[in-house]
Amino acid sequence: MIKVAIVDDHHLVAKAISGLIQKLENYEVMYEVENGKELLRHFKLKMIPDIVLLDINMPEMDGYETALWVKNNYPEVKVLALSMYDKEEAIIGMLRNGARGYLLKGCRPSELKNALDAIVEKGFYYTEYVTDKLIKGLNPEKIINPIEKLGLNERETEFIKLACSELTYNEIADKMCVSPRTVDGYREQVFSKLNAKTRVGVVMEAIKLGLVVV
Repeated sequence: MIKVAIVDDHHLVAKAISGLIQKLENYEVMYEVENGKELLRHFKLKMIPDIVLLDINMPEMDGYETALWVKNNYPEVKVLALSMYDKEEAIIGMLRNGARGYLLKGCRPSELKNALDAIVEKGFYYTEYVTDKLIKGLNPEKIINPIEKLGLNERETEFIKLACSELTYNEIADKMCVSPRTVDGYREQVFSKLNAKTRVGVVMEAIKLGLVVV
């Protein structure tokens, strides 16, 4: 049986998800906790699941911090983010902190099953936000001089690294000491050179090419 822990501060949501998972063949819910600190306590008691289904917005240790802790301390445990947030910043933050997939709470029960199965079988879940091509690049072979190969200049490389954070584009402009319009120009050039259509795509390509480290 594949053991699942649910971390969500909404009790009704956690119970509903738990009920769905318990009906799935080969899966069982070990426990439900309402924040990252409670999850840590269970881990320290050696109650370690195979998969952690993790919300983002929680009191006393949110999803970002919790995912990073699991990644650093129990890398064999796979984290699947389950959140109401559909913003690029949320997705990027969870992926950078070690989440193997990202689901929206409005998804169908069948998608939850598909996500769990994919994480068990492949190691990652391919959402509409993270394409099959990009997700396969999370553990790529090293590419020699990716910056030179793609024709990225120093400012574009700096933009990519900042884009892989949770900063907004306006905040990136402030960090780079340029106008938002200039950042828009960097963004268009980077999207073109990395053959990416979204900011998430840029992040995943940057990870693939070794421009940023997760």
